[in-house]
Amino acid sequence: MKPSKAKQKINLFRFSFLLLSICACILVVAGCQPKPASQTPQTATTQRLSIGTTLKLRTLDPADSYEQASATWINNLGDRLYTYQVGTTKIIPQLATELPKISKDGLTYTIPLRQNVIFHDGTEFNAKAMEFSLRRFMENQGNPAVLLTDIVASVQATAPYELTIKLKQPFSAFTALLTFNGMCAVSPKAYELGAGKFKPTSFVGTGPYQLTKYAPDSLKLDIFEKYWGEKPKNQGVDVQFYNSAGNLYNAFSTGGVDIAYQELDSQQIRTLEQQAKSKNWQVTSASGNYVTHWVLNISKAPLNNPEIRKALALIVDRELLAERVRFGQSEPLYSMIPSKFEASKPVFKERYSQNAEKAKQLLTKAGYSQQNPLKIEVWYPSPSPNRELLGNALKAIAQDKLNGILQLEINTVERPVAFANLRKGIYQTFLQDWYADFFDADNFVQPFLDCRQAVGNVCKNGASQNLGSFYYSQQMNQLIDRQRKELNPEKRNQILRQIDEIVAEDVPYIPLFQNKDHAFAQANIQGVVLDPTQQLPLWGIEKR
Repeated sequence: MKPSKAKQKINLFRFSFLLLSICACILVVAGCQPKPASQTPQTATTQRLSIGTTLKLRTLDPADSYEQASATWINNLGDRLYTYQVGTTKIIPQLATELPKISKDGLTYTIPLRQNVIFHDGTEFNAKAMEFSLRRFMENQGNPAVLLTDIVASVQATAPYELTIKLKQPFSAFTALLTFNGMCAVSPKAYELGAGKFKPTSFVGTGPYQLTKYAPDSLKLDIFEKYWGEKPKNQGVDVQFYNSAGNLYNAFSTGGVDIAYQELDSQQIRTLEQQAKSKNWQVTSASGNYVTHWVLNISKAPLNNPEIRKALALIVDRELLAERVRFGQSEPLYSMIPSKFEASKPVFKERYSQNAEKAKQLLTKAGYSQQNPLKIEVWYPSPSPNRELLGNALKAIAQDKLNGILQLEINTVERPVAFANLRKGIYQTFLQDWYADFFDADNFVQPFLDCRQAVGNVCKNGASQNLGSFYYSQQMNQLIDRQRKELNPEKRNQILRQIDEIVAEDVPYIPLFQNKDHAFAQANIQGVVLDPTQQLPLWGIEKR
């Protein structure tokens, strides 16, 4: 087993002590003088960043990655047509040279591309390569493919450095959608077109870093010396995946890693924040684009009964959970859409302010009792200390409020397995954290609720299947289409509020929190910025 960082430091100390002792002997005997520290050349190794995280990778293939665990690394290894200016929600060109020219009917996007860009394997980037990358994103049928397949009619290189994308229908947030990390350019020589043809352990893109090592417990990102843009301020990044939040907390507290990022539990975050001033640690946080839902799988009994789903919604006390589970680091969420968007409407607060008596009535009417309790499984991906606390708190609330009529069984599963199995309908309910792909209310609605192929009211192929709810509603599909086409903001908000009302009636999801994202850095680290999109740009971070 690979030794921990703390153990490495101890061994390094012992080795250094022995080396100094030998040197001291030599100095006495030979009268040599050590070089002043200022004259010692700073090696590349000392300028590498070390980052610790508990989010384990399932894949680094952009066409199959739909999890936060891979988003950060793909975002730093690859370039998309558009990105966000660091620290803001302003969209700027990246592999494009300017914002797209959009036809009057809103269906055709013409995008000029950057020249003199090469991939990590030396392949030239051009419009054909970008066409290949976006077609692969759609045709290989990975988890996020629906982001494009539902709305893109064709992608074509119409000149050596010009890409033309035609949509099936107007979509006001399409430029923002093109910032999604999975839509980065990948080398046509390194990847293949075809359903299921993924490369989870490699990455060949155009970004400022190139992947030089992929291991189950670590990644190594080296600077790509031929990068077209500004070079990173560090000499590379070493990523260590820890198997628990406790190990990550200890690694950061003892100086074993420069930066701790995703996920620590709420108590550990509070402790690090309290110690930050005395330890000179840096605390960076961002909020608003990261939400937590309770996903209910409606494809199987008993959750195919909407009255059962409403009973679950009635027991949730968000204020209590936010205080005792998140220590005030999250806000209650009563809508599918975070409160920062005007379209957000607190429908779950209006309909389901915790009401245990009404929940009992619904469950009793459905045939459940203390002698015949309703047993519901609650799954969450490990390691996720926050969701572990949340699951146990929900279980305690059910026991306390419903006198044994409802029994929640809390289960955990390895994160890569969880995301592979969600679309298979294996989990009865699931505690899901959601990081939006781009800044638009649509991204808190369409990926959860849209589905175009169903049997009865159960989704068989669509976005809601990918997130494990299997929700299907023709009315919902129509409303999603209407809000996407609507260019008048107020009219669009009205449609989004209609969507919220239907969700509160059908309850395929129970929104719980809108959260903050945190990164902690040692005193000698500068330039840590968490984007509002919950991305951690590595290239601007330096070590002193």
